[in-house]
Amino acid sequence: MRSNERALIRHARRGAPDAVEELFHRHWRGLWRAAYALTMRRELANDIAQEAFVRAMSSLDRFDDSRPFVPWLTRIAANLAIDELRRERRLDPGEAVDIAAEPRPESDDRVVRAVARLEPERRLIVALHYWLDYPTPEIARLLELPLGTVASRLSRALDELRTDLEAEHV
Repeated sequence: MRSNERALIRHARRGAPDAVEELFHRHWRGLWRAAYALTMRRELANDIAQEAFVRAMSSLDRFDDSRPFVPWLTRIAANLAIDELRRERRLDPGEAVDIAAEPRPESDDRVVRAVARLEPERRLIVALHYWLDYPTPEIARLLELPLGTVASRLSRALDELRTDLEAEHV
């Protein structure tokens, strides 16, 4: 973590509004992208990213300065997104998602559209693994699934994506 960021965190812990504002401006976009990658819904991503930032700022006293800040912040957003998806039981693979209208993770539009067409359980694992760089054991822990289930869903998702993208090229 850069020393400048460490200083901002120290000041934010003491309640300095300018430090909190600077942390917000530095990390909002990445936080929002993480929430969107998991939910594929703009408004829900806004809510989750906002709640994640508020929770992070109220929990700064528990943040371990020896660790990087961004993964800790992203983990808060990912946990909130996963909790929301569980609460909503968003398991309808036919749900329409207007990918063209949404900001998206940095990726080829065809890939983003193909990921959006995956059933939610697979889409979530792909987003966590490829867009947010979570290793499969961590995904298993986050989703409270056996590692084999995560690996299987990821493998099936990749097969489905490959088939989908190859069909687009024909």
